[in-house]
Amino acid sequence: MPIDLRSDTVTLPTPEMRQAMFEAEVGDDVYGEDPTVNRLEAMAAQRMGKEAAVLVASGTMGNLVSGLTHCQRGDEAIIGSKSHMLMYEVASLAAFGGVQMRPIANDERGMIDPDQVEAAMRPVNIHQPRTAMVAVENTHNRCSGGVLDSEDVGALAEAAHRHGAKFHIDGARIFNAAVALGIPPSELARPADTITFCLSKGLSCPVGSVVCGSKETIEGVRRHRKMVGGGMRQAGVIAAAGIIALDTMVDRLAEDHENAKRLALGLATLPGIHLNATAIQTNIVIFAVKDRSAESFVEALQSRGVLAGVAERGKVRLVTHYGVTAEDVDQALNAVEAVARGQARGRE
Repeated sequence: MPIDLRSDTVTLPTPEMRQAMFEAEVGDDVYGEDPTVNRLEAMAAQRMGKEAAVLVASGTMGNLVSGLTHCQRGDEAIIGSKSHMLMYEVASLAAFGGVQMRPIANDERGMIDPDQVEAAMRPVNIHQPRTAMVAVENTHNRCSGGVLDSEDVGALAEAAHRHGAKFHIDGARIFNAAVALGIPPSELARPADTITFCLSKGLSCPVGSVVCGSKETIEGVRRHRKMVGGGMRQAGVIAAAGIIALDTMVDRLAEDHENAKRLALGLATLPGIHLNATAIQTNIVIFAVKDRSAESFVEALQSRGVLAGVAERGKVRLVTHYGVTAEDVDQALNAVEAVARGQARGRE
């Protein structure tokens, strides 16, 4: 079997999750009658320090229905220039909500400058869209899993709220951020009007994400979930895995972070590979390759039994996760070294 480092979405459910899914008590969730879904939503809200939560099919759906709840057609949302919402969600908020996306440059760890957010806020003017939402990603996918702390998110929320805009956190990997900082996720979620998190990434569930917020806001989110076709019926078979994940899979994320650091430190010693190993905080390692395309590098790795992804032009992404051991990391490093040194010999 290859060592699959393409993403933490490739995680498989644990045996305990599979058993819980098999035995799940279910009902019709659209009627609010699935007890397992209700339990998961209550747990999620409590973990994020919010009044309510709603289970959705994916993080992309969670971001979409949050944006639809906060924004009206013709509004504008301020987001990061490298954000998942801008790069990987098929312009869904623009397509379904008629919402214009206004990107602000992300720094190396995924932060957007609050002063630039302030400057981008639209004045009240019939010629301009209303700035209805500011969204930030934590951890940041395209910024090597960079972490924003409570001061960072607080400053962005303050800038948004001062101008009457809502503040949304795409917290697909918010538990990774919390574990890296050694704080509860509720501290990072506190200033957010909505926050999403994924069950299907590092928490290893087969499917699902959760949106958390106030009761009133989540009522709107639930309505928009229905609107985009996300009303699920006996969804307890999904939620059961999420309950196990919240109970058993959060603390172990630290293992993924250690493996990512081990990987990054090894990569930094290899020829033709460029990254700041000390900046790796969580489970995503992105490195630049010299004198060849990232696609050809990934293809060469695959031939040596390691699956990797292309982050962007000239950059390769490796993600540690449940099921990847320290021994797997060492084997992956051997494969990367063989590819890198082979390329270096080819230039001699």
